[in-house]
Amino acid sequence: MSDIPEGLLYTEEHEYLKPGEEDDVYLVGITDYAQGELGDVVYVELPEVGASFDKMEPFGTIEAVKAVSDLYCPVRAEILEVNAALEEDPALINSDPYGEGWMIKIRVEDVDQLTGTMDAVAYSSLVGG
Repeated sequence: MSDIPEGLLYTEEHEYLKPGEEDDVYLVGITDYAQGELGDVVYVELPEVGASFDKMEPFGTIEAVKAVSDLYCPVRAEILEVNAALEEDPALINSDPYGEGWMIKIRVEDVDQLTGTMDAVAYSSLVGG
């Protein structure tokens, strides 16, 4: 069974948004369910700080033993920071997806887009948890 923490927002593409220190700032990563489906992560390509992405626009890729997948920006946002630790140790996504395995820190440009996300209960139903 996948770990699905309360207090995060989830997308149908199996990404999470973890609220940051400001109302419009979030950490984004893939869920425990997603990393489990992918298998051992061997490489992640992340965007440059300062880049902007529209909702559902790919912001990078993740490469695992089983598959290569696009990573989608859950909302229209600007990249404030990328997790540099993933360059040296992409397996952090497998071992700690909601902590040390976060991918990008974003500033949400339109907070109304957050209404399309799910809470932990809804995401759990989506993945059959």
